Amino acid sequence: MDPIISLLLGLVIGVVLGGVIGLLVARSRPASSQPLDVVAELKAEAAAADATAVALREQVEQLLGQQRVNQQRHENDSRVLQALSPVQETLRTMQQTVAELEAQRSLQHGQLSEQLKNATESEERLRGTAESLASALRNNGTRGVWGETQLRNVVQAAGLIERVDFDVQSSISSDAGAGRPDMVIHLPGGKNIAVDAKVPFAAYLEASQIAVTATGEEGARREALMKQHVRVVRNHIDTLASKAYWAGLDASPELVIAFIPSESLVASAMEADPSIMDYAFGKRVALASPVTLWSVLKTVAFTWQQDVLTENAKNLFDLGKELYQRLSLLSEHADKLRRSIDSTVTNYNAFANSLESRVLVTARKLNVLDESKVIGTAATTESSARPLTALEFDLPSAS
Repeated sequence: MDPIISLLLGLVIGVVLGGVIGLLVARSRPASSQPLDVVAELKAEAAAADATAVALREQVEQLLGQQRVNQQRHENDSRVLQALSPVQETLRTMQQTVAELEAQRSLQHGQLSEQLKNATESEERLRGTAESLASALRNNGTRGVWGETQLRNVVQAAGLIERVDFDVQSSISSDAGAGRPDMVIHLPGGKNIAVDAKVPFAAYLEASQIAVTATGEEGARREALMKQHVRVVRNHIDTLASKAYWAGLDASPELVIAFIPSESLVASAMEADPSIMDYAFGKRVALASPVTLWSVLKTVAFTWQQDVLTENAKNLFDLGKELYQRLSLLSEHADKLRRSIDSTVTNYNAFANSLESRVLVTARKLNVLDESKVIGTAATTESSARPLTALEFDLPSAS
């Protein structure tokens, strides 16, 4: 039992006992010695004690009811806690998983930071290399060597062989004057086509350092640089057109290929001036990027292969025709030999018949005179030479 409840019960019992004892003491005194006011006071005290006892009893009952409610609540809380025990275990597991995920996240964050650091360093190295390359390509001589090297790489990648399918730095003379294209491609049938490498790079390089989305002064500067790039490309076209390399080559198509060793150089010029390709065609100049030139030269290499196959097939056909004619002539000689053999066998058979039927008849008469000598009989050969009957030897005579 709760200590507070026990204390209240003891207090109620003490008050009740005190009142009862007071009544008994009052009753035990003589009646003459009890004043009326004292009796009334005792009655009042007894009534107050009863009221107090009733109030205390109600409080005790209320406290007992509250205790039962608290006990019931405690039992309910225990059941709830017992029901929530799996949830608590799940929460503990989740907390452990979250801790592991946090550890992994920290580890991955460190690895990602390291990778970002390496990527930044690589980007810096790449930027330095690009700047060095850009600085080198600002030199006209370096750009020319780079363009010729790229041209050679594309041609070799297409499967063409130097001094067989193409020549470099060949001198060409025509009515337009002497020229030296970077390369002359040999086409099947004795045809040729000139290729010249051009690298319009300076204006494009400056323009590429400005963002495409730039506006205002920077945007206007980029647009002006791209127009300058187009003018440089047009100047290259005009220069190649004036040299007229095709006029100094045997059986050459009336055009020259202007090889620009970067896809972006060609694409940017066409983007800034969509009519530049038609302008080049009108000047008999074909602008070619590495991909375009590789496609054309791959077709040339395939044509060379087909030409070689065609030539080999023609040679094989000619050899077969010649062999067929010689077999026909050989069959004619074999037939003459057969007829000669047949004539020889016939003459031999005539000789044998004459020997047996005429010569030996006379010789046998001599045998009667001298029996020590006997002349035998010659065997008669009846077979004849077998003619060649194979279909290959039944051929018309070669003229």
